[in-house]
Amino acid sequence: MGSLTGKTALVTGGSRGIGRGIAERLGRDGAHVGVHYGSNEAAAAETVAAIESAGGTAFALGTELAAPGAAQALWTAFDKHADGLDILVNNAGIGVSRGFATIDEEEYDRLFTVNTKAPFFLTRLGLDRLRDGGRVINISTGLSHAAMMPDLIGYAMSKGALDVFTRNLSKVLGDRGITVNAVAPGIIDTDSTSDRLRASEEAWADAAALSSLGRVGTPADIADVVAFLASDDGRWVTGQWIDATGGSLP
Repeated sequence: MGSLTGKTALVTGGSRGIGRGIAERLGRDGAHVGVHYGSNEAAAAETVAAIESAGGTAFALGTELAAPGAAQALWTAFDKHADGLDILVNNAGIGVSRGFATIDEEEYDRLFTVNTKAPFFLTRLGLDRLRDGGRVINISTGLSHAAMMPDLIGYAMSKGALDVFTRNLSKVLGDRGITVNAVAPGIIDTDSTSDRLRASEEAWADAAALSSLGRVGTPADIADVVAFLASDDGRWVTGQWIDATGGSLP
């Protein structure tokens, strides 16, 4: 029996990259996993199939988090598959295509809508579904605590706001025994970063050198931290920003 048997989890952005790694790990630990996707239904179906082939159970649900009313639409879809929630992982997020000098208002607004507004309202509207003793786990970034890529100010700001949300929400939900934490990845090898990381041997080596451990992170590295926080072993950890950058921060 897995450590999360009998639990229901929802992972936003769970069809690819870090989100898929988290969804698959929670599924292996016994959770019934909702795999949220924004637009790539096929990728979500693949993730559900992977969880089921490993002996777990899962379901897919699609909602574009930048759209008006997205949080309520997601929960309406969720309610068709489950009657309550134990673990909410706010993983879905977007990066930026332009830096400080060139980002426009449209991209800035979309950045904050997906990275900051969506987790806020998903959590707030999900509280009547989230059981006492549950978990809220927000996926942040090392860039909210160190100016390693200073041109990406907008992205770092959107995640910095998520960190503030995490600390304060832990106080709001503490009397229900619900823990709230943020996990901050560094550079992770996913489909969204592979073009840059694998552009050359030098690019890969430079990324690996940022970590004290001398390698590029994997989705499993982040998923294992999330799994700890989701389990009973993480019951006494709340309101924390957890550095999961592999020692990349100065």
